[in-house]
Amino acid sequence: MKRNFQSSVLSAVVLAAALSSLSACAPLLVGGAVMTGIVATDRRTAGTQLEDEAIELKVASAVRQDLGDRIHLNVTSFNRKVLLSGEVRTQADKERAEKLAQSQENVLSVVNDLAVALPSSVTQRSKDLVITGQAKAAFIDAKDLQVNAIKVVTERGVVYLMGRVTAREAKRASDIVRGIGGVSKVVRVFDEISEEELKRLSQPTPKK
Repeated sequence: MKRNFQSSVLSAVVLAAALSSLSACAPLLVGGAVMTGIVATDRRTAGTQLEDEAIELKVASAVRQDLGDRIHLNVTSFNRKVLLSGEVRTQADKERAEKLAQSQENVLSVVNDLAVALPSSVTQRSKDLVITGQAKAAFIDAKDLQVNAIKVVTERGVVYLMGRVTAREAKRASDIVRGIGGVSKVVRVFDEISEEELKRLSQPTPKK
């Protein structure tokens, strides 16, 4: 039963993301959209989740208007921390994208990991989608991790991990991802919480 669910999750992730990333008319992608249909416990408040969605859209829109097709950009926001990944043509474009992201409302910080390089190929992006799906499936299979507490973004074989996690969870998730074929590097963009805070967050909300 677990394998069937794991396979379904992987298939859903890859299919949904592929439909977005393989379109020639969509050089700018919003990172959080892939997992929309897989909703469960999230350690952010409902308000923060909405803010993150709005941030992703605003940053992508601002960069699209300014840099157009000179950039292949993925925007991922978690707890108002923005990750920029993808490829740009010049260092100036990379710096400009960061300034545009930082200037958007509610953005606390920006992690700019854009590569000054040619846009990644369709083949590479397909491989990245598979890696992301495999990571999510592996987190589901792990008994000591909550899959929806960790957001996964993959670019050119580099896996970025975001979320509010303990030091133990951060190490566990990183070790799992490093064991996936095709992963060249794991980059942690976590907000660390204590085990005590995790216990508090894991308690069911009292019914009114």
